[in-house]
Amino acid sequence: MKHGAAVAVIDALGTVTGWSEGARRLTGRSADDVVGRPAAGLLAGDVPDATLAARAGTVALRHRDGHRIDVALTACPLTGAGGEPTGFVVTACPPGGTLAAEAFEQASMSMSVFDPQQRYLRLNDAACKVMGVPEAALTGRFFPDTVAEAEYNVGFLRHLREVTETGRPVRYESFADAPALNREHLWSIEMWPLRAGSGELTGVAMAAFDSSEQYWARRRLALLNEASTRIGTTLDVVRTAEELVDVLVPRYADFAGVDLLDWVLGADEPPVIPEGGVVLHRIAHGSSHEGDPFAAVPLGETDVYPPDSPPARALRDGHAVLSQADEPEFVEWIAERNARSPQGRPYRQGAHSLIAVPLRARGTTLGVAVCVRMAHPDAYGPDDAVFAEELGSRAAVCIDNAHRFARERSTALALQHSLLPSGLPPQAALEVAHRYLPCGSLAGIGGDWFDVIPLSGGRVGLVVGDVVGHGIQSSATMGRLRTAVRTLADVDLPPDELLTHLDDLVTHLAAEGCREEVAELGATCLYAVYDPVSRRLGLAAAGHPAPAVVLPGGTARTVPMSAGPPLGVGGLPFEATELELPEGSVVALYTDGLVEDRDRDVDGATEELRRALGVPARSLETLCDDVLKAVLPDQPADDVALLLVRTRALGADRVATWDVPPDPAEVAVLRQVAVEQLAVWGLDEAAFITELVVSELVTNAIRYGEPPIQLRLIRDRALICEVSDASSTSPHLRRAHAYDEGGRGLLLVAQLTQRWGSRQTGRGKTIWAEQALPGTFASMGH
Repeated sequence: MKHGAAVAVIDALGTVTGWSEGARRLTGRSADDVVGRPAAGLLAGDVPDATLAARAGTVALRHRDGHRIDVALTACPLTGAGGEPTGFVVTACPPGGTLAAEAFEQASMSMSVFDPQQRYLRLNDAACKVMGVPEAALTGRFFPDTVAEAEYNVGFLRHLREVTETGRPVRYESFADAPALNREHLWSIEMWPLRAGSGELTGVAMAAFDSSEQYWARRRLALLNEASTRIGTTLDVVRTAEELVDVLVPRYADFAGVDLLDWVLGADEPPVIPEGGVVLHRIAHGSSHEGDPFAAVPLGETDVYPPDSPPARALRDGHAVLSQADEPEFVEWIAERNARSPQGRPYRQGAHSLIAVPLRARGTTLGVAVCVRMAHPDAYGPDDAVFAEELGSRAAVCIDNAHRFARERSTALALQHSLLPSGLPPQAALEVAHRYLPCGSLAGIGGDWFDVIPLSGGRVGLVVGDVVGHGIQSSATMGRLRTAVRTLADVDLPPDELLTHLDDLVTHLAAEGCREEVAELGATCLYAVYDPVSRRLGLAAAGHPAPAVVLPGGTARTVPMSAGPPLGVGGLPFEATELELPEGSVVALYTDGLVEDRDRDVDGATEELRRALGVPARSLETLCDDVLKAVLPDQPADDVALLLVRTRALGADRVATWDVPPDPAEVAVLRQVAVEQLAVWGLDEAAFITELVVSELVTNAIRYGEPPIQLRLIRDRALICEVSDASSTSPHLRRAHAYDEGGRGLLLVAQLTQRWGSRQTGRGKTIWAEQALPGTFASMGH
């Protein structure tokens, strides 16, 4: 035998028939002293019954010099040719084996020895504690008869047999209920074969290490890692809370609920947590049991927590609060929940452990998450509190981010709406419909805008623009640019010149340190002017998509034009395009969010837009809705501004034009023909003021302008008087002194009319004045 093991052969009558060298060294007795003598003479005491039954155990031998020797003894039966028992081979460890036996008995892990038939031979103290019975109650018993858990029984027995049959060790992990410990454990188990000196397999040894704490620590860490990817996928407060519940149930809790303070769901600043009861809003809950009474508080409604309840304490203290079924506060909390349960439905009797964790982010308390265990056998402990606080902290940051995003989005949207036109001014040149859709993406509200600006001579300015970027800064910059466009349009600049001045403004904003307001590529804009008299549309673009036009009875087409550089680039010109449109043409101006998206082809989306615009016989309002439905994806990634206009024309029955000879004597003639035209239009009440306006404007043009001179009256929503000449010099309003012979004409015009002004044309300038129509005509509209 290796390591000096002592071996003796004993026949069926108990007589020693064989004696090894190891036995001589162990006992001090030679073979001559022992062989042929009864084996009982070697013992220092009686052999325990359990050892006799198991043929293994600890016995005491008497050394030749008289001292006692405790040895671990194992007896293997011998059989004859006919299978009858003929004796035993007894193996005993040398004196060092006593120390090994003590190590076996005192090991902290569960250790057992089985014979090749899966019967217990030995168990140490730890194994007996796990099994809940003494060693004597298990020794010699077949393993499956000692374990009630069928699944664990089958797996363990299969591995025992595998080691016996293959002679190779196995190592594996397994969940099982420890009968004496009353909870589920994870065991790291190792089994290995035991062999005699001859190599024969004599048994299987097993060591089981309770790695439950390490397992749950790994599970908690894995759950935290999973939470980092599953919580906060959207910037929505409610969805974020639902994601937290999905992570908690069922692996960490049988029930979980998330309640938030009022201010988190609004835009107010956080209040101080009160000392008394706390009122919160239930925004998410989940349970592993359908119809769980813990979910009795409806989503969106308030939940009141008494001052001493675990959730209220967690909110005040800022730390996780544990509560178990045998604690008064837990009993009181359950009773309070039962009192609030509808129809008196009691909470699940199996609820035995609760943990309430505050949701705190950036030093501010947002609410509380409550976790309850019922079917889960383990009560919450200190490690669970550490985990809950870490998970709650991560979830709270995501909830706070969603709250901040919602607040900023609400502010940006309010600012955006306040800066966009709330109602378009009345005018006769166009029928108008529009839509503005803020995006719902994480980037936030953009800087898209549109506008309709009445101009002199019945003309109308049309604007669409887009500030690069998102958020409040983009909305504020959009407001500045919209105001600038209106100001430049008021001085009747042509589209290309207006964009040049707007480009200078954006460049100056960037130079003045407003780079955070005006993105690196500034903004895009399209400005168009429609004249209902000439039916001409002039337009220019700064990096903006070209509009689409649908002629009456025709198909939609994109206006061929140069987009020009975006605003803020500077140094490059803008090109104007002009086209004549039949009355009833539809023009669609839009921002790039309508057709551009990362997941869409721009050309394909533009073709969808043209097809949607080409469907005839619809109102512009219906057409707006149909275009958005046909072109936009379900989740637009950018803001969308859409402006649809249907052109109208002011024909010869509404416009009168006269050429003016450069002779002051002709002024009286022109006053007369103007009065006659008003009579034809039924505007006799406006004759007196019109005579004065015609007289002053025509006289100024003859005196200070250059031929050719032309007088034009336009009957629109106002009565417009225009005088054009070839001079580019514009008049200026001034106050005449007491003895001045002239200088009062324009002052008189300004006092008698609603407004007046001048605009440059390709052939000089036009001075114009508008006066309100008499009440009877004004009430008729267009």
